[in-house]
Amino acid sequence: MIGRKTMSVTVFAASVLFALPGIADAQETGSFHIMQSYVQDYTTIDHAGAVVTGGSLVGTSTVLESSGPPFVKDENGIVRCLVFVRAVQGEVPDLEAHCTVTDSSGEELYLLARRKDGDVAAGSGGAGRFRIMGGTGKYDGLSGECPYDTWYLPEKRTVSSSKCTWQRP
Repeated sequence: MIGRKTMSVTVFAASVLFALPGIADAQETGSFHIMQSYVQDYTTIDHAGAVVTGGSLVGTSTVLESSGPPFVKDENGIVRCLVFVRAVQGEVPDLEAHCTVTDSSGEELYLLARRKDGDVAAGSGGAGRFRIMGGTGKYDGLSGECPYDTWYLPEKRTVSSSKCTWQRP
């Protein structure tokens, strides 16, 4: 039989867990869907039998869906990427982009994109994979993967959509 004292302590402990913000909601894994829209500033040169493109993508990101913190549905941020693409004629281009997403509270999420599908010319695009590489504040220690699709539009515009899974060590 459970005594009143034991029952009181159990009820008190459970109520404290639900009263403290973040403790009951803390997640070690989750998922989110993010949409990013960029303006590109690329330079392309012929180099050693290949076409090499480098430059920046700068734009916005919006979390469309989320399983919960640290990613919040409808949260917006600024995204900046440095992009490097090497394309040998007759082969699939090799793209790598290092991206930092700064959310509305100033915390940063670090992503590394790789793609060996499609092109970077207007009217093209392709599928790739972002790797979550941690960040600052609430993103510190996060890792995960984000398959993504990207579309290159006229007037140096680019759009990407990613569905991500993440975890904490």
